[in-house]
Amino acid sequence: MRAPRSRTTAAALLSAAVAAPLLFAAAAPAGAQDAPRPAKHHAGQGEKAQKLAKKLVKKSTGKSAYRHLEKFQEIADANGGNRAAGTKGHKASTKYVYDRLKKAGYKVSYQDFTFYESKTLREGAAVLSPEARKLNAVAFDFSKSTPEGGVQAAVAAARVDETPGCEADDYTSDTFTGKIALVKRGACTFAEKEAAATKAGAIGLVLYNHSGDQPVKGNLEVPENAHIPAVGISKAEGEKLAEQVAKGEVKLSVDVATKAIPHKTRNVIAETRGGRADRVVGLGAHLDSVPEGPGINDNGSGSAGLIEVAEKLAKETKGGKKLTNKVRFAWWSAEELGLLGSDHYVKTLTAQQKKNIKLYLNFDMIGSPNGAELVYDGDNSDNTGSGPGPKGSAQIEGLINGFLDKKKVPHWGTDFDGRSDYGAFIANGIPAGGTFTGAEGLKTEEQAAKAGGKAGQPYDPNYHGAGDTLKNIDRKIFATNIDVIAHAVGTYAHDLRSLKG
Repeated sequence: MRAPRSRTTAAALLSAAVAAPLLFAAAAPAGAQDAPRPAKHHAGQGEKAQKLAKKLVKKSTGKSAYRHLEKFQEIADANGGNRAAGTKGHKASTKYVYDRLKKAGYKVSYQDFTFYESKTLREGAAVLSPEARKLNAVAFDFSKSTPEGGVQAAVAAARVDETPGCEADDYTSDTFTGKIALVKRGACTFAEKEAAATKAGAIGLVLYNHSGDQPVKGNLEVPENAHIPAVGISKAEGEKLAEQVAKGEVKLSVDVATKAIPHKTRNVIAETRGGRADRVVGLGAHLDSVPEGPGINDNGSGSAGLIEVAEKLAKETKGGKKLTNKVRFAWWSAEELGLLGSDHYVKTLTAQQKKNIKLYLNFDMIGSPNGAELVYDGDNSDNTGSGPGPKGSAQIEGLINGFLDKKKVPHWGTDFDGRSDYGAFIANGIPAGGTFTGAEGLKTEEQAAKAGGKAGQPYDPNYHGAGDTLKNIDRKIFATNIDVIAHAVGTYAHDLRSLKG
């Protein structure tokens, strides 16, 4: 699971370069329609769904899935300690997944794409007048470079309100032309602030933090978002500049240079050979780790869970030939760099291909050592953060909650906060759901009382670190979430009626 958008430290760009047919995007067969079926047919599908779900839950086990985690650890150990996108460790991980699914009888495809890493060559800023002083400035990832020696200009401060520097009216007409914009962090993305400042006529951007004592590390996410040189400074430095600007003219120098370095990576997509192509049940997990560690929980756990259930599904349904609906599994790359693999995939779909995907289930970090069973809040009943998911998301949440209730597993809602690969699907109106067992967030007293573990401590103390190894997995919660995947796949592979509940 990647860091929140406002704290992203990795920087990357996605470009369309598809190496094989997109299985998620397979066209519907001639005559395939979502026409109502007779009641008898519906009853039959419901019975099939219950039987298959029960079989998959029984056959899919945490013990069996753990061998895939062992393989991911082995791959990381042999490749510099990680499986990050663009590395040999990630490539070996994709081959492992591809080979397992091919052997199980799926139609399997690689989807290649290019992303870019931002390398900082120069960064700096200084006050020239009314009194000279150096600022502790950090270049935005993918910032436009200045000439050698930087650019010098007067400062104009954007309005500070609930959405500082996010909208055109935060910049007084004409007063920013040819000046360096001073903007406070918050409310919108770094790229949106940079674009707004550019449109106002600014020739540079200095963004100051809204909290803490460190300079803000901005990220434009893709090179084409770079229009003007941009750096980040601390809250204290920014507030001092703003006070000076309010009293009179302040001149700054900004000197920055970055370089975009291309890397190639790939998604792995596998689909059942049977089932209606216009009724796709989609599931995904990101396969890449951060460079700092092997990523066994984040997200070897979700990746292993999908492999386990996919293999058992193939075995129970003769490669999926007996299914009512087509099931497609995806292992995304470059999630840790900004959800790039899933974003790239969804961008390649036509409107009809998106419509064919009836739901998407996401599993990212399902074995946290101090974890809680968190189910994506499809109906926004918790009323925190983002709103509800697209129509059908509430029903997905209900299916998962109902299953966990029957197993007497305590569970809680978790917000669609944009930090994992459901984002692109939700943005395109596709119902979404899934589970998550927690990252750097702290376990609550209630969660500890009902599910065990340590309150006030991170769900995963090794999140995004070298300690995310096999020893970092809670095998009990890992097994529980594999049951969740199995139940959902078995149900939706035959019966989608509950989505309209």
